[in-house]
Amino acid sequence: MSVEIKVPALPESVSEATVVAWHKQPGEAVARDENLVDLETDKVVLEVPAPEDGVLQEVLRNVGETVTADETLGSVEAGAGAAPAAATEPAGAPAEPAAPSAGSAEPAGDAASVEGLSPAVRRLVMEHGLDPARIEPATPGGRITKEDVLRHLEGSQETAGAPAGSTTPSTPAAESGSAAGVSQSPPATGPGERPAERVPMTRLRQRIAERLVEAQQTAAMLTTFNEVNMKPVMDLRARHKDRFEKAHDVRLGFMSFFVKAAVEGLKRFPAVNASIDGTDIIYHGYYDIGIAVSSPRGLVVPVLRDADRLSFAEIEAQINELGKRAQEGKLSMEELTGGTFTITNGGIFGSMMSTPIINPPQSGILGMHKIQERPVAEDGEVVVRPMMYLAHSYDHRIIDGREAVQFLVTIKECIEDPARLLLEV
Repeated sequence: MSVEIKVPALPESVSEATVVAWHKQPGEAVARDENLVDLETDKVVLEVPAPEDGVLQEVLRNVGETVTADETLGSVEAGAGAAPAAATEPAGAPAEPAAPSAGSAEPAGDAASVEGLSPAVRRLVMEHGLDPARIEPATPGGRITKEDVLRHLEGSQETAGAPAGSTTPSTPAAESGSAAGVSQSPPATGPGERPAERVPMTRLRQRIAERLVEAQQTAAMLTTFNEVNMKPVMDLRARHKDRFEKAHDVRLGFMSFFVKAAVEGLKRFPAVNASIDGTDIIYHGYYDIGIAVSSPRGLVVPVLRDADRLSFAEIEAQINELGKRAQEGKLSMEELTGGTFTITNGGIFGSMMSTPIINPPQSGILGMHKIQERPVAEDGEVVVRPMMYLAHSYDHRIIDGREAVQFLVTIKECIEDPARLLLEV
């Protein structure tokens, strides 16, 4: 009996998706609920499981094609046994690599060896016929990332000594094109010509671009700045971090302090927690804080629900979990929608100062930056303190300058005197 593989119901506000990878070939055995194909929307990657035990019979939608909800992707012959050898390739699937280049004797990655990898990493491993066991992660004992695979590929090419006319090492841009289902080929170059390559944006990157342009064009966006002395929080963290980790099984970071401080500021200045809907202002009576996270697919903003009700430990644990799920491409649509305010930390990449862009329909975003020791004046004396610049971008249509500045000052006061967060003063 043939059972159709259908595109699942897509999240609200998402009308279509792109086929980015088939994990089985026609003729191969499949198990019920085993992931067969990845679909990329403008926010998340959806995994489509096998509807029954059996054999993948046919593939109707190629890698790179656009599909809609309930559309048929292929079919499974329920209860059938696997064919001795797959005679056909799934339509649009990447071709098997040619004979390994000189000096490359790696066995091809198989389904068992790539089971624990993220979709992006799994695609690269399968496309290049790599053995994940031979790829060293940047963090000893950690998960293999896309950058680890690209570095491994580049190292293999350098070791083999690429001959004249060989292709250049894979790059993140090339991987993005592959993820979108575009066949990658080296750009043709002649004497004196410089190479260039055109790849389409992923759906996520297109969505990011649309929202950023929308924010710039629709909001009357301004940014106010301040600086905060991080020494009180750093001293408090140094005193209690070991006991905190032992008691709660999670490390005490700085983000939980800023989430708590932001919530305190939002309570005092409700307009910063509001949004515009047509000619109406919606004042939210809850505090869902988005935390900007870098992922292999791009910037995503998972949301901490009811952050005002969370403890420091719960905030840190949820941020760690959301960050991990972002790296694995497993965030759900619900985890990425509905925030009322956003916090982004460019300091982890070394940024000293920036003007973050509002995440529509929100009316405010807080930008954190690198902590750096600088001379400051205290009680008439010049001392060296670990300082951080803060930036608050806001929609001037509903937030006055006074409210925006005082909101940022509230955060500064809470960070420089953490006891305020406990006493709520």
